[in-house]
Amino acid sequence: MITITIDGQKFQAKKGETILQVARRNGIYIPTMCYLTKTNPIASCRMCSVEVEGIEGFILSCQEKAIDGAVITTNSPKLFTHRQNIMKLYDVNHPLQCGVCDKSGECELQNKTLEFGVSSQEFSAKEQKRKSKKWKILGYDPYLCILCERCVTVCNEIVGAQALYVKPNGYNSTIDNDMRKCIQCGECISVCPVGAMVSNEFKYSANAWENIKVPASCSHCSSGCFLYYNVRHKSIDEPEKIITRVTNEQEFASLCGAGRFGFDFANKSAKKDEKAFKNAIEAFKKADTIKFSGIITNEEALILQKLKEKFGYKLISHGNKEYQKFLEEFSSDSGHKLYSGDLKSISSSNLILSIGCKLSTDNPMVRFHVSEAVRRKGAKVIDMHPIEDFALKDIVSNSIRYEVGSEEGVLAILAKGLLEDSKLDGELKEYLDELDEGYISAETNVGEEEIESIVNLAKTTTKKTLILGEDLYTHKRAKNIALLAGLIERYSDFDVVIIPPQTNSLGVSLICDLDDKEGDYSIGYNVKGDFVLSALGDGDLDMPALNQQEGTFVSIDKRVVPTNAALKYNGYTLNDIANELGVKATYTIDYTKKLPKSKGFKEVEFDELPNYFDNAGNEHRGYLLDNKTRRTKLRIPDEIEEIESFDGVVVYRCEPVHQFNEFTALCKPIEEKQYLQGSSQFAVAAKIKGGSEIELNLDGTIIKRKFKSNKNFKGTIGEISLFDSILHNDKLLSHYRYFRVQISSNEAKQ
Repeated sequence: MITITIDGQKFQAKKGETILQVARRNGIYIPTMCYLTKTNPIASCRMCSVEVEGIEGFILSCQEKAIDGAVITTNSPKLFTHRQNIMKLYDVNHPLQCGVCDKSGECELQNKTLEFGVSSQEFSAKEQKRKSKKWKILGYDPYLCILCERCVTVCNEIVGAQALYVKPNGYNSTIDNDMRKCIQCGECISVCPVGAMVSNEFKYSANAWENIKVPASCSHCSSGCFLYYNVRHKSIDEPEKIITRVTNEQEFASLCGAGRFGFDFANKSAKKDEKAFKNAIEAFKKADTIKFSGIITNEEALILQKLKEKFGYKLISHGNKEYQKFLEEFSSDSGHKLYSGDLKSISSSNLILSIGCKLSTDNPMVRFHVSEAVRRKGAKVIDMHPIEDFALKDIVSNSIRYEVGSEEGVLAILAKGLLEDSKLDGELKEYLDELDEGYISAETNVGEEEIESIVNLAKTTTKKTLILGEDLYTHKRAKNIALLAGLIERYSDFDVVIIPPQTNSLGVSLICDLDDKEGDYSIGYNVKGDFVLSALGDGDLDMPALNQQEGTFVSIDKRVVPTNAALKYNGYTLNDIANELGVKATYTIDYTKKLPKSKGFKEVEFDELPNYFDNAGNEHRGYLLDNKTRRTKLRIPDEIEEIESFDGVVVYRCEPVHQFNEFTALCKPIEEKQYLQGSSQFAVAAKIKGGSEIELNLDGTIIKRKFKSNKNFKGTIGEISLFDSILHNDKLLSHYRYFRVQISSNEAKQ
């Protein structure tokens, strides 16, 4: 620790912190235009200049490290004039179109022009002719651009796409986009301090001050990212509220394209249909099973659990049951109730090892934090998966392709290599010593030298994270894989992250006593059932979508995060049904403080949950679950089973980057077409051609798709997306993501 003086006040600081970081943490304002807390300093605006006693000239506080004993001044007449002149340069020829600019009212250029009293302009520059650009959902106006480079920095450093870049041409320099790399996440829009980067969907639709910002959590994946639903009336004649856009705390946090543009999924036509409600109550009295997805709040999950306890229902949640069992087996050998890692541990790692997940699409925030580790920490990323992820070619250091179905063998030889220097004895040491590395290596197609390379990297890096994906917990040998992963967490210095498959899978796995087999008559909540409760508007009784509810989720970070209702809901809720059946609470959020303390939840009222970031970028959202120590006897994994051969035509269930399920499929800005994709090799093996209309059987579910040959794909495994029907075909969520299939095409039939 060191001591510095800022504006006459003494502060403690950590060695290595910048002056700006220390000032912000202690509530001292230093103006910036290009700086973002979540990225490395850009240092293009020079607004953050300060004076340091004994040093001639100004110092950039964003990149200058604090030195013990330094005396710093953040505001003086000289600094004010310096910053005023910077603003005059920014304002040269900047178009005076605030009346129609989307950024007006929240524009940093507008605010700082007023802050530094720029009321006149003593000089000008000849304006250059520059073309506005439209990059699908993104729009760019070079006349409004101040070349702060925020957009380029987040695209490269946070997203890892490296799509945006500065096209140098002196005063005529602009930002350009390599659309082959752009993933349309909108991070560039969120960080733009002016109106240069905009959403073409939102453009000219509302003024910033017309929107009411509703703080919430994204409901599309397990990251549970913080966001604001921006809500306003539809028009003067139509007072109905609509969501116009989504924004976030862009200074500290990020959003993927699904979170930013996939907001239009509310169940708007719902109303209180008394007949349908009575039919629902009768169905519940008749049913012996409730089926549901992980797209549900903790409070609703607790209602279902209480209904089970009262009436004996079987609770079926495909995919989430597999995750629950995997986590239970993992924790029995790891020694903790939950896994140790989180998104921050990923972004601060020097070595990241990913097994069994499509890193670029399964969870976008995992991808973002992996990219951040590469750009900021120089991390080595090893992606172990049967299919090469071409979207991550600029991020991944080494791709290791193992055979489909061989995940158990891969984890076994990895565990043996990583634990070889651990002081193990007894049965565990004997078990690892007896593993036949040569045989397993040959069967998995993972070379012994590749494992040795990983082990050597692990020995020379200080911070390491192991990311485990859905391929592992839907595997038929998931139990043994979980035990092996638990040993790695317990005896190595790897942090482990087990990606939950759906929005609130982690919460559901902790709250609900899930069953394996359903009974004779089922209620389906946003999934198929004999009687369906649906937020999609296609069931027997309407339910609210997650942007029409208050409640909480458990995120991938093991954090209980609150979400609020952006839009009004006019129909019945699950709590209404529970009240009618004798499980009573006035509001659904009355269950927030009743979430099970034995599973790490806290007895906190919903309205007492914080939901903000402080000035230093620290997250104050809900609370972290208590990751309790488990005192269980160490369980030795079973012998590695002979690896099942996946011959013939094999396809992999994998969604596009911004699509997850039927809710995202409703959102037009991120609309995607459904395909079966594969390489030319796959097309030859499957005897199909590009553009062919094909039909394939996925474990009894018939799927029709058009085949698209993709030159970026390699090997003989195809990829199929199911986001428009995955909840309706929910059994596929519990199936191993690789399918042996028979494909028939129209050409073959003819």
